[in-house]
Amino acid sequence: MFVTPRAARAAVVAACALVVTAACSSSGDDEQPDRQTITTTTMRGALLQAAEVGPTWTAPDESADPDQLMSICGGTSPAPSVPPGGQVVAAPLVDEGEKGAQTLEQVAIVYGDKTGADAALAGLRGVAEGCPRTVSVPATRTSDRNEPAYTETVEIQPLDQGAWTGFVVIRHKKYDPSHPGTADTAVTVVQSANVVLVDAYAIYQLNSATPAPGFATDWQKLVGTVVQRVG
Repeated sequence: MFVTPRAARAAVVAACALVVTAACSSSGDDEQPDRQTITTTTMRGALLQAAEVGPTWTAPDESADPDQLMSICGGTSPAPSVPPGGQVVAAPLVDEGEKGAQTLEQVAIVYGDKTGADAALAGLRGVAEGCPRTVSVPATRTSDRNEPAYTETVEIQPLDQGAWTGFVVIRHKKYDPSHPGTADTAVTVVQSANVVLVDAYAIYQLNSATPAPGFATDWQKLVGTVVQRVG
């Protein structure tokens, strides 16, 4: 499980012991050993499959654009392109129901060396740092989209868990009271050696004005499982 620096120290220790023991350190100042090059085969095996997440999860019917990542800033901000120079391994998943939906987009970008991954992480961090902290979007009605007006807040938190470092963008969307609903999204961008992992978990609730319970721990468990497999 990834734990942000704002969590209590006891929570960090407990989370590491349960989920990513191999990557934990008793001190934030400890040096991490040099990692070997991570392969696309390793990342393909580490990404979660539908059955591992839950019985109602499936792979989406339509494939996403392999050259584009998921939106980092939310709102009307465009989704960034995949940073160039790496091989992409992706495993998108969805869980749709009558009361809402969940999505999990997993993209691993595998570079030939750490330098390429360093540049990719820096570029995506720049995108995140440019995100507006609050956006209000009017209702959208088009031939393929019907979304009520909403306000979305954005918060960026650094992540540092063993061999993996980066950041997470936490977004909370609240719709107009006449159309109650929420959307909570965590876009995690972390790097280890020559790999950048971009993992976006979102949960959408209909007829609810409160954030989804368990969201804060769910995204951490999902990302934590993947990085634990890589080590």
